[in-house]
Amino acid sequence: MTIAALESLSFGLGRMAAAAGGTGHKLCLLTADRSVYRHELDTLPDDALTVIDVDTFDETATRRALASVPGLAGLLNTTDTWSVPAADLAAEFGLPGPDPAAVRLLRDKYRVRELLHRGGLSRSGAVRVAPSPDSAADVRRAVGLPAVLKDSSGTSSRNVWIAQDEESLRRALAQAGGRRFMGELFAEAFLAGPLYSAETLSWDGATRLLGVLSRQTSRQPAVREEAAAFPVALPRAESDGVERWVADVLHAAGHHRGFAHVEFILTAEGPELVEINRRIGGALVGEVLCRSLGTNVYTAMMEEALGRRPGLMDAPLDHTGPAHAFVLVYADRPGVLNCWHGLAELAAFPGDVRWYPTRAAGDALPYVGDQRGCTGIVLAEAATAELAQHRAWSAATRVVPVVADRGP
Repeated sequence: MTIAALESLSFGLGRMAAAAGGTGHKLCLLTADRSVYRHELDTLPDDALTVIDVDTFDETATRRALASVPGLAGLLNTTDTWSVPAADLAAEFGLPGPDPAAVRLLRDKYRVRELLHRGGLSRSGAVRVAPSPDSAADVRRAVGLPAVLKDSSGTSSRNVWIAQDEESLRRALAQAGGRRFMGELFAEAFLAGPLYSAETLSWDGATRLLGVLSRQTSRQPAVREEAAAFPVALPRAESDGVERWVADVLHAAGHHRGFAHVEFILTAEGPELVEINRRIGGALVGEVLCRSLGTNVYTAMMEEALGRRPGLMDAPLDHTGPAHAFVLVYADRPGVLNCWHGLAELAAFPGDVRWYPTRAAGDALPYVGDQRGCTGIVLAEAATAELAQHRAWSAATRVVPVVADRGP
């Protein structure tokens, strides 16, 4: 029997294949681009999983590829882009899976914000706006300044602007006019406070908080993720409050089963939602959860795909393991990646430092203002998330991507 993955996050295939094997199944990956998983595929045995090359943006071709999978028992997805197609196909094939309507709701950040605002779970509403400076008055009237502009179905920090004043608002709206959106442009109030994410697992409406991840973003104008650490040692009362809040938010948004990666700002008045991702966290979040909690959390993903209550919902969480942090290493300008300087130095740093490349020599890097400019990730461990973050950051400063100009 086989569990199929319709695309996946860049990291985690090895953990997923092991977890599928633990449930007595093989893992099959359907992908339009193997290079996304270069690091994982290069480090796995050839028989660890089956890869089917198919244009996953073509629903007919994907349906045909799925029908060819022997003993298809489950279909899973860990990305935002393919979450709706995966839900639709699972329902079509009669496989366990989420309600496609609920998945569509969570892919629309504007609808989620408005739903939670009406339900008293978000203090701020939102407004759809046309990508033009003429919309500035609509933004000021609906959410005020400072404001955040973003794509309602965006991913990887693409098409996100923070407008502090009238001038920056009009400039952002003008830039938005030249961008392509996965959804629609909308505006919401800027939230003051540090950024975190709640890593959760739900089943039949009950939600378990696996832990809180800290998140560091860049200074403007590039709004991109730079670093993260887990688990954050929040005071017990604050942690309990976050767990209650995130359970209420997920229930209101219709997410009742599976992992969720819920980004929030811890404001002076309490947690405020940034966005909900109905999946395990990206980058190395899944790896960090496995290492810090002392278990392969992807087993819960396989159990969910098979329609079984995940054992992780009830198992005691092992918090005796080390904390972990990772830092994303970006190219400083567009071009073609030649190599990295400093990788050989990582072994000298404390914290069992490891390097996870997301790019390879020869790859074009046309964008550096969001996660598309990330060339690799440095991971480190320590007794606390704070110390792990210090170790990861100090090691990452030694890794320098060498970028050449693109040819004519």
